[in-house]
Amino acid sequence: MTTPTNWRKSSFSGGGEGNACVEVAHHHPHIAIRDSKTPARTPLTVPAGAFVTFVAALKADDHLTAEE
Repeated sequence: MTTPTNWRKSSFSGGGEGNACVEVAHHHPHIAIRDSKTPARTPLTVPAGAFVTFVAALKADDHLTAEE
C-alpha cells in the first residue's frame, strides 16, 4: 500500500508547533490516519464510510456534552 501525501491536521492541534494532533488523508477508498508526532509510521486506514460515521458520532457526543 502506498502512503498518501495530502495530509490534513486536526483543527484542534494544540499549541506550539501543532505537532500534538491527528492527521488524516483521503486514500481512496479509505481514510488514512496518523499521529503527527510519528509521521513515518504506517498509518491506520479505515473505509471512508466508517470514518464518516465515526466523525458524526464524535460531533453528536460533543454536542450532548456541551449542553450538559
